[in-house]
Amino acid sequence: MVNDALKEAEIRMKGAVRALEDDLAAIRTGRASPALVDRLSVEYYGSPTPLQQLATISSPEPRLLTIRPFDPASLKDIERAILASDLGLTPNNDGKVIRLNIPTLTEERRLELVKVVRNRTEEGRVAVRNVRRDALNDMRDFEKEKMISEDDLKRGSDDLQKLTDRYIETLNELCEHKENEVLEV
Repeated sequence: MVNDALKEAEIRMKGAVRALEDDLAAIRTGRASPALVDRLSVEYYGSPTPLQQLATISSPEPRLLTIRPFDPASLKDIERAILASDLGLTPNNDGKVIRLNIPTLTEERRLELVKVVRNRTEEGRVAVRNVRRDALNDMRDFEKEKMISEDDLKRGSDDLQKLTDRYIETLNELCEHKENEVLEV
């Protein structure tokens, strides 16, 4: 029973780490990365579609992204989605390819991005703590129903805390790495 609750908690904590990794990948650092626009949602024939399903995204130069739509008719829709996003980039198109020039970040903008990184990391920590709370409540319910002993509950909660500490440390490392990447000139 306790082991099942711990396995379930670990799976959910891994999900929280993965979600933070995806969020941090979409934060602009001054380097062109296809991950910046991968999850951008484009209104295509009336339904929101991820950009990666509509076009080939590449980074031929360190400060340039090129987006080549599979369907040339979707060019305007992709441009509109980029302009409406919070990327702060202006698309240039030649009728076939959209080019996104990634400008260098100002010091002020870098500090704003660090705050965003820290906020997203804190959201990840909260998610991990919520998983811990849920798992602990499950174990307490098991003990109330006499499915496990008080000692099993104590051991399980200690193991759960170690698991939580490990995943929070992983989140902190991700945050620190991304902060360094953002602040790098």
